[in-house]
Amino acid sequence: MPKHGKRYSDAMKKIEKDTLYDPDDAIRLVKEIANAKFDETIDLAYRLGIDPRHADQQVRGAVVLPHGTGKSQSVLVFAKGDKAREAEEAGADYVGAEELVEKIQGGWTAFDVAIATPDMMGQVGKLGKLLGPKGLMPNPKVGTVTMDVAKAIADVKAGKVEYRVEKTGIIHVVIGKASFEHEQLMENFRTMSDTINRAKPPGAKGQYIRSVAVSSSMGPAVRISPLKVV
Repeated sequence: MPKHGKRYSDAMKKIEKDTLYDPDDAIRLVKEIANAKFDETIDLAYRLGIDPRHADQQVRGAVVLPHGTGKSQSVLVFAKGDKAREAEEAGADYVGAEELVEKIQGGWTAFDVAIATPDMMGQVGKLGKLLGPKGLMPNPKVGTVTMDVAKAIADVKAGKVEYRVEKTGIIHVVIGKASFEHEQLMENFRTMSDTINRAKPPGAKGQYIRSVAVSSSMGPAVRISPLKVV
């Protein structure tokens, strides 16, 4: 059994082990116990009643949180000509075409989000094995393969969050920082939960959201009643 420090153990004492909390109470509690020396990230974990091995039970998409995530995201855009200039004017951190593809093939991945115009995907497709496992591959399903690069960049900078179910049927997402006001975290939570609910696959049977937990970077998880996330 792993050993935890005194701060973590003290936080655990404030959580009722067998209780499924109301979302409002859970987020208040997580904010209270997030007392590290840095601004801790607040995470959500949804366990879904689906089998991700089946193509008709995939859950993936993106949503712009009302109050963002508290993290500044660096954006790379694969584009040429007018679209490259549009990306630069919209505030992209890195813009380029074949030269960026070559740089990434050399092992560079110092960016958080990659966006591409459709005409660039022939070149960008070569990077699938490098960017795919890191969650950095542009994808039309989450709006990162688009001709409207200015809007895509604005969405990312405003707090766009991508979500994707893992092989275990769990989705992990960030909804903000411990320094956020309580209502800001609640609004982000409601937006994320509504989005997950709307993304329910047609092939999903039985209870869709099986469990939900919220936690801070250094703190224990607080379980939320899945009945309060519908």
